[in-house]
Amino acid sequence: MATVLDPAGAPVADERRVDRRSGSTPPGGHRRYVPPLLAISPFYVLFAVFGAFPVVFSMYLSFQDWDGIGDMRFVGLKQYGWLVQDSVFWHAVLNTFEIWFLSTVPMLFLALVLAFLLHSQVRFAGAYRVAYFIPNVTSMVAMTIVFGSVFAQAGLANAVLRAVGLDGIGWLSSEWGIKSSVSIMIIWRWVGYNALIFLAGLQAIPTEHFEAARVDGANSWQTLFRVVLPQLRPVVLFAAVTSTINGLQIFTESQVLFQSTDVGTTGGPGQEGMTIVLYLWQKAFKEHQFGYGAAMGWLLFAIIAVFTIINWRLVSGSDRDDRRPGIAGLLRRKGARDGR
Repeated sequence: MATVLDPAGAPVADERRVDRRSGSTPPGGHRRYVPPLLAISPFYVLFAVFGAFPVVFSMYLSFQDWDGIGDMRFVGLKQYGWLVQDSVFWHAVLNTFEIWFLSTVPMLFLALVLAFLLHSQVRFAGAYRVAYFIPNVTSMVAMTIVFGSVFAQAGLANAVLRAVGLDGIGWLSSEWGIKSSVSIMIIWRWVGYNALIFLAGLQAIPTEHFEAARVDGANSWQTLFRVVLPQLRPVVLFAAVTSTINGLQIFTESQVLFQSTDVGTTGGPGQEGMTIVLYLWQKAFKEHQFGYGAAMGWLLFAIIAVFTIINWRLVSGSDRDDRRPGIAGLLRRKGARDGR
């Protein structure tokens, strides 16, 4: 502890200075953290009310039988037992997976090709980027109404097919026509968004790799699959995971596209457009079985988690490509030699 001299010249303790090693709180103490905590508190309050609480309450609600007004009746795991035996639910699960496969695989491939083309030297690249992103920010309800007129029996899609000598397709009346029309809408909405994600990843790849591929005589497709894809693995993983999460939660397209059929609750003829989320909405908000809908939501969460893990394992994988012959392997070995 520091000392000072009193008027008589005797040393006294300086009480104005505090030894920090003693664990004493400095002047102001923890109060100095109050203003910044108050500044960020609105986010946590809103998240607790509109984020955390609904999640916790839905878990609690999945064990209750409740119509939204009367008293809750605890039923335990019976909701999940009824769900497992619900044939309409499993039909919705199958529809969701089929639509997800028909939309996600072509969408990611087209997005990668578009990103590769935008990465090359093309004129008006900025305008193309804006045009590709516009569908993602367009109201899906409005565009579903437009697509509904396009896919009608006398709509534009069948008019184009008849113009080239082909028969019209029952886009909104046949099994695969319904699933194809919903898939086309999903592709239209998300291909530009994922293309920009891939483009950002492409711009992070050193130009020396593209130059080395051209020197070795690789064409555009070889460059894409042997040089670009191995280095875009984290970006592809992100796009695959987000596309899986979005694809398994399809709702607006099926609900609005078949809104004339019982206010969009059946998913079209034969329930071929019925998805998991659409069936959840039907049970919870049309038939007021909120406990059953909550159980369905948690089962959907489990399905999404499983498929996210599968995508993670498939896309991330191991470093097996380092041992494969080709331009990517040659570039890695050349880099290793230069490092030595």
